[in-house]
Amino acid sequence: MFRSASRLLSIYPAPTPDIVLVESPSALEREIGVVRRHAMRAYDDAHAHVQGWVSKWIGVEHAVENRVKSIISPEESMTPNLLYVGVATLTGSILGRNRLLPTRLLLPPLFLIASADYLLPKTTSNLRAYLGGLEDAYFPAVAEKHEIAKAHAGMTWERVKEATESGRERVREGARGAVDWVQEATGLKLRETLGWGGRGVVEQVKEVGEGKVEEVVKPVEKKVDEVEKKEDVKRLV
Repeated sequence: MFRSASRLLSIYPAPTPDIVLVESPSALEREIGVVRRHAMRAYDDAHAHVQGWVSKWIGVEHAVENRVKSIISPEESMTPNLLYVGVATLTGSILGRNRLLPTRLLLPPLFLIASADYLLPKTTSNLRAYLGGLEDAYFPAVAEKHEIAKAHAGMTWERVKEATESGRERVREGARGAVDWVQEATGLKLRETLGWGGRGVVEQVKEVGEGKVEEVVKPVEKKVDEVEKKEDVKRLV
């Protein structure tokens, strides 16, 4: 029997097989890699979180800056006036230091509001409008009560003004009555002197002017009459 050719040995030497090295990390290296990946992931999350807070804070700063610029009036100087407002508030605190508790609590804010309204009227108005908008948006019930209080305060102020006007009118009437009584008792023309007798200073000046005109016109009229008489005599002759 003949053997197959495939099973015959080759007369050529067999080629050397390639040696491939496969890197196989140890268990310690695998654990260190896992810890490192977790640490990097935690660092990236923390960095993104901090960056988000920084971006939010920058947005808040820009919003506050824009709001402050919209409240502060460019026509008013803040440097000395704001210092004066602080001095006025401190003065109110000093004045109310040895007084009752309500006075001690009310004087500093009263001095603050009054001085700010006097020294920085436009800025105070803008700030009041901004706070009113916040109150309307977040505390509508409080805003409604404030509007009611403002309406009552306005009505009270109008009543006080009416009472003041009526009091002044009464004082005037009393003064006129007293002047009439003194004029009737003494015969002095106090009403004409004070301009209360229907003849004020303007009427007196007009009367004086009319008197001066009459003083000038009367001699002229006399001269005219004399001339006319002479002309009549000449005609008769």
